[in-house]
Amino acid sequence: MKILVLDTIHGGEAIARHFRAAGNEVDEVDVYRGTAGIPVSVAASRRYDLIVAPVHCDPGHPLLMNAAVPVMTHHEAVRTILGDGAPHPMVEITGKQGKTTTACALAALMPGSGVALTSRGTWLLPERRLLARQSITPASVLDAAAWARKTGGWLIAEESLGVSGAGDLAVLTSGGDYGIAAGRKSAVAEKIRSLARCRQVVAAHGVPRGIEGAVYAEDVVACTGTTCTYRFEGIRGAYANPLCALPGYRIPLAAAAAAACVLGIDPAPLAGFAALPGRMAERRAAGTYILDNANSGTNADGAIEAARYARMRTGTGDVTLVIGTEAQTICEGFPADEVSRAIREIRPAQVVLV
Repeated sequence: MKILVLDTIHGGEAIARHFRAAGNEVDEVDVYRGTAGIPVSVAASRRYDLIVAPVHCDPGHPLLMNAAVPVMTHHEAVRTILGDGAPHPMVEITGKQGKTTTACALAALMPGSGVALTSRGTWLLPERRLLARQSITPASVLDAAAWARKTGGWLIAEESLGVSGAGDLAVLTSGGDYGIAAGRKSAVAEKIRSLARCRQVVAAHGVPRGIEGAVYAEDVVACTGTTCTYRFEGIRGAYANPLCALPGYRIPLAAAAAAACVLGIDPAPLAGFAALPGRMAERRAAGTYILDNANSGTNADGAIEAARYARMRTGTGDVTLVIGTEAQTICEGFPADEVSRAIREIRPAQVVLV
């Protein structure tokens, strides 16, 4: 089969390599920089049986707009490449916010050894050994799955803009939306569309109803203050964690608890779950209190929540806010107008723009 893979920056190179290893004839195009693979003009002059493009690629791109063959997403390509070789159990996690926290919380509940792919890297657990620094593009799942198969353990994979559907369970952590593909597609619509391929789905608190067959976390987990109770098919109990006072933790922990219940695991150990670096993690340096909430899901509401929490913890209103829209670290969208809104609502003593 002759295959054209678009976007070498966001995992296309790995996908092309796997298709090539399976005996296919594969071309690659770097649709953003034009520095890898073949030029667009050359690809346009050739005939292919299949085009593989990420969901965020502009459908108006010449190679897509004029496509006369099937177009497969990167997520779908990962499912095709894995075939029957996906590790078990395999859980895929996507959403605008809460992906990393949900993934780490669920990984902390999983029995035995396994691999967790998150925006913090790919880790072998419970040894906590870093295997690789990878992005959360769907193609990164391929290496993570190979490591999981090698260890004979489970895989939890955080993914941007949807899931492959190759696993046993998918979790949608947020119903938040924004435009992708040059504004021609809805991010949440693409994520929900990808869920249709999944065996089981868990939807976090706040995700709109209507996802067919989904287990909604709000039907499984109820939180009051810092205590959450859960009940699902014979699994019932509660966990109390100070982090549950923060929506940025309460919702992901509840999603992880619901996912654990679906997998037949009691989520009671979430009582001991600690804040992650970059996600409301507290420390002091030279006498200065620092609350680190810089992560790939950063948004205005999260920044406002962090400032409120910092003021509560320190008892002072003087907050220095370090904020910005660094495109290499914020994968789910933090536009300039939202940065402005955060600054207006927080009213910091000082602002550092990055």
